[in-house]
Amino acid sequence: MAMEIFDRDRLTELLKSRQFRKLRETMAEMNEVDIAEFIEEQEQEAKVLVYRMLPKELAADVFSFLEVEDQEHVINSITDYELGKIIEDLYVDDAVDMLEELPAIVVKRVLRNATPETRALINQFLQYPENSAGSIMTAEYIGLKRNMTVEQAFAYIREHGVDTETIYTCFVTDSKRCLQGVVTVKDLLMNPYETIIRDIMDEHIIYAVTTQDQEEVVETFNKYDLLCLPVVDHEDRLVGIVTVDDVVEVMEQEATEDFEKMAAMLPSEKPYLKTGVFELARNRIPWLLLLMFTSMLTGAILVSYEEALQVVPLLISFIPMLMDTSGNCGNQSSTMVIRGMAVGDIELKDVLKVAWKEFRVGIICGGVLAAANYVRLMIQYPGQPLVCLTIILSLIMTVILAKTIGCILPMVAKRLKLDPAIMAAPLITTIVDACSLMIYFQIACTLLKI
Repeated sequence: MAMEIFDRDRLTELLKSRQFRKLRETMAEMNEVDIAEFIEEQEQEAKVLVYRMLPKELAADVFSFLEVEDQEHVINSITDYELGKIIEDLYVDDAVDMLEELPAIVVKRVLRNATPETRALINQFLQYPENSAGSIMTAEYIGLKRNMTVEQAFAYIREHGVDTETIYTCFVTDSKRCLQGVVTVKDLLMNPYETIIRDIMDEHIIYAVTTQDQEEVVETFNKYDLLCLPVVDHEDRLVGIVTVDDVVEVMEQEATEDFEKMAAMLPSEKPYLKTGVFELARNRIPWLLLLMFTSMLTGAILVSYEEALQVVPLLISFIPMLMDTSGNCGNQSSTMVIRGMAVGDIELKDVLKVAWKEFRVGIICGGVLAAANYVRLMIQYPGQPLVCLTIILSLIMTVILAKTIGCILPMVAKRLKLDPAIMAAPLITTIVDACSLMIYFQIACTLLKI
């Protein structure tokens, strides 16, 4: 960390003192991510100045790590020739990600300065469904032929590997680009030069289809511990690969989206500090309105048992404790199930197993909470044994119900093709609160003869 701060201060000093040659030499020794961070910290005028100092072999890599706003500023400040070089040097998936975020007028200029081949490839990628395997893949991969020798394969990798995202995993295709096998560089290194590729390639291929959801791609990476995954079209032709860095980005996006849904907000693709106040409010108001109106159900239940509350006013003091406890229990179960489904540990077919397990957990938790409360209630209200019994029984039953509802509702959402994250804390709490009140008053009316 100290070295990173020192280098950044050194770069700033060189920039302010206008020692541009030294600055260029220093940046040439740095990682492209650190250079991008340094550029983003500068004033608008200095950003383009620093970017133009970069060696051409670094420029495109640094550009891909800049924020969209800075990419747009650089594009608007450079010549068409410089822009064309950037587009040609960018990996296709990085170019597509950039174009999806830029304004239409900027996109037109970018595509106008790309070669016909690059433009056609980018347009093809832009046509894939959003959040699909095709939308996150890259077209730069090593494609070998089954009749090649190991020596020919190495020669091909040396010639074409510089423009690909990964050379460790190579894919074997036929004349129609149909995927036939996979071979790693380790396989090549461990075999003699005269070995034919078809004799060492793995024909049991794990792959994705272009229209497959990106969450399924992430699950495949996690399940098989992959570094990259081939993507084929509906005719089994290899059209690209998804690399592990793309999957990490998808995992971050999906996790952020789930957190926002679990907090009762509409998902936002922008970072918090770059999202406007009105947009933040717009993302939150719909869920707040829904939860506000659904919470009126709780009020309706209280009104319907108004006479019971007048007869035994003491019952009112236990309502917050019961509602909070049941809400917390439901949230615990829903969070565990949502997370379990997200990582593939829980599937829809496991609904009965999950419900039975949470039911038993509810019995144990409810029993412990009831025992702890019973001691307190008998000391605090020694002359109210029926009231104490009402609270204890209500607590046990609401905890069991909350645990069961909390685990089932996310799975119901999944079955209805909805995101299980919507059945998180706010909505579960509202549902469980209403159920716990009904149980509470029914038990109270029965035991206290109200």
